[in-house]
This record gives sequence, C-alpha cells and structure tokens, in this order.
Amino acid sequence: MREITIQSGDAGRRADAFLRREMPALPSGLLYRALRLGKVKCGGKKVKPEQRLAAGDVLQIYLEDAFFAREESPRDFLHASRALSVVYEDDNILVLDKPAGLLCHADAHEFVDTLIARVQRYLYDSGAWNPDASGTFTPALANRIDRNTSGLVLAAKTAEALRILCAKIKVHEIEKIYLCLATGTIEQDFVCENYLAKNADENFVSVHNTPGAGRKTAITHFRVLAPSGGNTLLEARLVTGRTHQIRAQLAHVGHPLVGDGKYGHVGADKLKKQCLCAYRLRFAFSTPAGILENLRDKELQAKNPWFLAINKEQ
Repeated sequence: MREITIQSGDAGRRADAFLRREMPALPSGLLYRALRLGKVKCGGKKVKPEQRLAAGDVLQIYLEDAFFAREESPRDFLHASRALSVVYEDDNILVLDKPAGLLCHADAHEFVDTLIARVQRYLYDSGAWNPDASGTFTPALANRIDRNTSGLVLAAKTAEALRILCAKIKVHEIEKIYLCLATGTIEQDFVCENYLAKNADENFVSVHNTPGAGRKTAITHFRVLAPSGGNTLLEARLVTGRTHQIRAQLAHVGHPLVGDGKYGHVGADKLKKQCLCAYRLRFAFSTPAGILENLRDKELQAKNPWFLAINKEQ
C-alpha cells in the first residue's frame, strides 16, 4: 500500500486524472477496475473516478509499486527563453502578454520555445513549481491565441484554477476584447453572426451564412475606433471563441486584417503577421468563482499593440 497526500496544486483535479499521472504504467482499464474494487481509498472510503480531490486528502492505494514507475522526463522548458511579460500574477494564475510570433503550444516546427514552456521555466526558476515533486500539477494555459496574434493569455498554476478558468470561459464569464487594424474604411459599428467551418489540414476557416455539418456559430461585435489612411482600427468583442474567428469574419465582409495573407490581404508579406491583439480582458463573474473570487470584475490590459504605429503613420 502506498499513501499520497494531495498538494494544493492538485486540488480540484479529478481522481482518475490524478491517478493516471501518478501511475503511468497502469493500463486505463485496470485503473478503473481498481477504483471499482475499492483499491483506492480516501478517509477509508472508496474513491470514485469523477471525485474532485482536495488539498490534504490522503489517498491509500492498494496496488503494486511497479505501476508507479515512470520515465524521467527531460526538462525541455529549461531551453525556452526567459523573456516573459507578466501582466498579473497571484497564487493561482498568471496573465501573460504574448508577443506576435510566439506559439502558445508546441507544433511540428517548434517544440522548445513556446509560451507555455516560458511559463514553466519562469515558475521553476522562481521556485513556485517543482516538476519532480509527487502530485505536482503542471502549469497549463486556459486559452490560446494564434502564433502571429499578440496579447493576453491566461495560465493556471493549479488544477483548481485551470478548472475554474475553463468553466468561466465556456459560459462567457471572462470577456475578451481585441484590437485590430482592418483594411479599407469602415464607418459604422457592426455585428458578424454566421457559421465557421474549420479545415484542420489546411489550418483555414471558411465562413457560411447558413448552418450545416461541421459549422459552428460565430458572433463578434465590432466597434469603429479610428478610420484613418485607408485602414480602420476596430475593437472586437467575442461572444463565441472560434478558431480564426475575427480574421475569417472580417475577410468575409471584405475587410481582411492588415498583414493577414491567409485571409486575403494583398501585400501582407511586408508585415508577415496580422494586426490583431487580444488587448483587454475582464473577469465578469456572475456565478461563484471559488479560489478565483478575488478576480471578480478585475480588468487587465496588454501593452499598446505594435500595429498602432502603422495606423498613426497613414
């Protein structure tokens, strides 16, 4: 029998997810059979797969030690850059100002210097996270933005924080506001409400005016800030959060983002990145937020987007 005490970083985590990480050599089928047979207990009671763990819980696991064996994982995050713009930090979350050109997560071409790797290095260097400690949650991003989009990204330091952030994003209790520079002159505020279909192989989104198979509703409110020099500075408020939503919708109405060659801006090769920034967010909680209650109604803002200078020069 082995005992494991749940640390604060894993509070709120599902028991089955925690056990899969702690026992990587245990097949999934055997894990759930062990749970059904009561081979994992907490306070003398059988642990259920969906049970949320709390800090200080002591799990008694009646399984062979061999199932706890794990391969030593290389600390690839230590090769990531230390450059990280932290807009806000507390015991549970980080809010980062991601520069255009940096990936949030690894892809086939870049798997070392990503935003999440920089976050992990930052927390490791500060002593806030020890990947070798038993039961330690791995810091994770709660949202993501495109490589060539700049702006605010949320990171969770604990499992409970990640669960709450993801839940609040899903029910639209975290408002996300973007600034963007669209081609052409737009004189009035407008709303785009249509349907997006994603082609994962080509990493491209098509816009449709009617529902259909594989199409998801997309709604964005656009406000005109500064028509100038043939371009228009817009504020975009997302109601839904689909892949490439702002980029595809603006192209659909004939005003692709400046610099967005994927969605039709001629001459985009001069910039090589779209003029889009996740500029501001507000924790608009209307329901209890648990350990994140201190964030209620808090607003955070990124630094001035790089493309504002383009608009001023026109």
